[in-house]
Amino acid sequence: MRKILILSATLVAFPLVAAAQDNGAKSSDMTARMSSETVELPKACMDAAGSSMDMSKMMGGMEGMMSSGSSEVVKANMDAMMKMHGPMMTATMIKDPDLAFNCGMIAHHQGAIAMSEVELKMGKDEKSKEMAQMIIDAQKKEIGEMTAWVEKHGK
Repeated sequence: MRKILILSATLVAFPLVAAAQDNGAKSSDMTARMSSETVELPKACMDAAGSSMDMSKMMGGMEGMMSSGSSEVVKANMDAMMKMHGPMMTATMIKDPDLAFNCGMIAHHQGAIAMSEVELKMGKDEKSKEMAQMIIDAQKKEIGEMTAWVEKHGK
């Protein structure tokens, strides 16, 4: 099962890594500045998934595959995606469907916020920036609601 999950993680990330490597623009430390927030699941989610799986650490190792020649935007978006996928995959290990849904969506929403923050920092189009801010506001509210549900119903 673990081999299948690692293969799945690789297949999910490979197109993103390939795009990053093909970009070829100058590198910078923008990703480091933007990666201060981590995607984390509530304790009840981690407990329900079991301690044997730490997909976030496995996925974190894939970040090194990204070329140092990637553009700031590619690096920032890749960083946002990589932080989201490990916790989302951890949530797939939860046997209770309601808990798995809420835990997975918390991570997914945190990823949407991180991607929206990239748009706010680097985007040029005002409509896109407005949409990014609307996403941040809505997703934060929903994360709060789902976290409260997990804390109430998680075992």
